[in-house]
Amino acid sequence: MTAQELSGDQRLPIYQRLADVLRRDVTEGRLRPGDRVPSDNELSQTYQLAPGTVRKALDLLVSEELFERFHGRGTFVRRPSFDSSLFRFFRFRSSDGTSAVPEGRILRRVTENVPSYIARQLKIEEGASAISMSRLRLIDDVPIIAEEIWLPLDRFEAFLDIPTGEVGNLLYPVYDEACGQLIAKAEETLTAEAASEQTARLLRIETGTPVMMIDRLAKGYDGTPMEWRRSRGRADLFHYHTEIR
Repeated sequence: MTAQELSGDQRLPIYQRLADVLRRDVTEGRLRPGDRVPSDNELSQTYQLAPGTVRKALDLLVSEELFERFHGRGTFVRRPSFDSSLFRFFRFRSSDGTSAVPEGRILRRVTENVPSYIARQLKIEEGASAISMSRLRLIDDVPIIAEEIWLPLDRFEAFLDIPTGEVGNLLYPVYDEACGQLIAKAEETLTAEAASEQTARLLRIETGTPVMMIDRLAKGYDGTPMEWRRSRGRADLFHYHTEIR
């Protein structure tokens, strides 16, 4: 393949068109999370491009956090991990004092019309059918996080066929395996509120107890909104840590 055969707008710089080709390889599944990306030399030979042009394309995709580099090993498709965000905000300890990954327990999973504010987030038509799910995260059978989740039906319909008991604690690998939908990045907003009667019942706390709320919009590698999620957790488990330099 020659540089002239690169797809995309011919007016764009060649490095940007190469980046578009590699990005599409990821979104269409030819490159998977954790896969090694062809080396600079391999891409130069395949597309008959100067090494500097290839490096510029790879630099762009690394800056977008689609790819990541490891010295001496090469460039790889980034394998995102989102459950760590809960650990950034909440202290999860089992009864013996060790760190623990919360159990995920689906309470409700139905198809219903999506509310307008969530439709705007997911960029789907207001009132369209979508998957609505309620889930608890527990440690030692004690609920600590209550989650409300919405998924576009056209992308995730196969998820409805999986028995709730077989879904497991992490949803994103299931989205990939059952629906072919890869989550690549997410935006999160953190706020505080008083627990409603419903939230209090789920978390076994008093109505009005302070809770922390994390809204997350998860997206695919091409930036398409995939999942909207609201997680409410007990404020007494909340902590925040950052390093400023």
